[in-house]
Amino acid sequence: MQIQIVPYQKQYAEAIANLIISIQQQEFNIKITLADQPDLQDIDNFYRKGSGNFWCALSPEGELIGTIALIDIGNNMGAIRKMFVKHEWRGKEKNVARLLLHTLETWAQQHAVSKLYLGTVEKLKAAQRFYEREGFTLVDVEALPTQFPRMAVDTIFYQKTLYSV
Repeated sequence: MQIQIVPYQKQYAEAIANLIISIQQQEFNIKITLADQPDLQDIDNFYRKGSGNFWCALSPEGELIGTIALIDIGNNMGAIRKMFVKHEWRGKEKNVARLLLHTLETWAQQHAVSKLYLGTVEKLKAAQRFYEREGFTLVDVEALPTQFPRMAVDTIFYQKTLYSV
């Protein structure tokens, strides 16, 4: 059996919150709590509307090891959020981040999302290298679409065109 990427199901809600909060707080010392992220307490209504969705990466044993989400921000555009992979599952050889991103990109194209945007923080250097390898380019904050849901902690922004409209 191999790593599976599956759409969000309520049975994963607690594991998702625990994974994301532990990475944010303990690994990267980002001062953010579950209360600061109401989207994690209502994934269905926050992410799974329009062309949006939320996916979970599961280990061969069925453990939640990663997440990624797409928010439909209108005008054939989407915002990537909640891209997290458990530390021991990171890296090119494990391929979890790439599987998550490619699942999101395939879904986006099938649902008429032609351009993706995301925000990240300065200290996440490996994430920045990953996005750049995957074809994302830096974009100035002033050039973000007005409907892009900017997170207060984000300071670096990327975009990727999936296809021309």
